[in-house]
Amino acid sequence: QVQLVESGGGLVQAGGSLRLSCAASGRDFGNYAMGWFRQAPEKEREFVAAISWSGGSTIYADSVKGRFTISRTIAKNGVYLQMNSLKPEDTAVYYCACRRTLGPVVPGSRAYDYWGQGTQVTVSS
Repeated sequence: QVQLVESGGGLVQAGGSLRLSCAASGRDFGNYAMGWFRQAPEKEREFVAAISWSGGSTIYADSVKGRFTISRTIAKNGVYLQMNSLKPEDTAVYYCACRRTLGPVVPGSRAYDYWGQGTQVTVSS
């Protein structure tokens, strides 16, 4: 069993920055790729970014490329999402997720095994 806890959300003006963190714990946490997803009100959950276990491979949604950066903690038991140049359309609940694999990272939410509770990000115009 793996537990994921997100933090770092909040209210920021358009053009500002936030850094989200996700801490993973569990006796068997190892070889997990990790990802970030988000869900805005009345919209489906969507992929944001993902990173491989090694940290050497990352993928991003087109809507955040060049603005968001995903990275792993040094101990590999967590992940960050640095969000720059935020826009009002980035407003959503952001979720951390992980899947046990040494293979390629993927954007599909169904591939992920564990999820955090989410953290709210609100970008004002």
